[in-house]
Amino acid sequence: MATAKDIMTDDVATIKGSATVAEAVQLMKFKKLHSLIVERRSPDDAYGIVTDTDIVNKVVAYGKDPKTVKVYEIMTKPCLVVNPDLGVEYVARLFAHFGIDRAPVIQSELLGIISDTDILLKGDFVENPRVPLLQKALQAEVAHARGVSAAKGPYSAAGKAAWEAVAELEAELAFCQGQAPTQTAVEETAPATPALA
Repeated sequence: MATAKDIMTDDVATIKGSATVAEAVQLMKFKKLHSLIVERRSPDDAYGIVTDTDIVNKVVAYGKDPKTVKVYEIMTKPCLVVNPDLGVEYVARLFAHFGIDRAPVIQSELLGIISDTDILLKGDFVENPRVPLLQKALQAEVAHARGVSAAKGPYSAAGKAAWEAVAELEAELAFCQGQAPTQTAVEETAPATPALA
């Protein structure tokens, strides 16, 4: 599964919150970008973001003068940030949940930016959709857990650990599918396997 760092755009343009919207527009046009990351004032400050939508909806739509409106007046701060190791499907889920289409990729420092366009054009979700991969991994994990239980006993530390791994995969699959299984793999193999605490 691709991660945010695999598909992010690492050429990120930044701007100060004190800059004017006209300066932001000029930079966006020059760099052919739809958003700018608003710089932090200090290491413990949060990053912000200003997008073309912010400018259109908060400045243009009200006839305000972009030469007098400051970026800090229309930006989003703090903005949602993405860990570079986060899987693309989770980035997409964050975007859907918060109603955004781009976010900076940060790990101690600004590394890049990821957008819906990056996900669509660079993501591997067509070749590697998450649910079928999880289903296949779950089948392999169940077979492994059955083998460990048969060899070492279902109540052994190894047996319990193997079935816990099955339960974790099942939980992830259920979350991705938006529904719990009617019967878990642990329940299907009972009473041969222990109930997990």
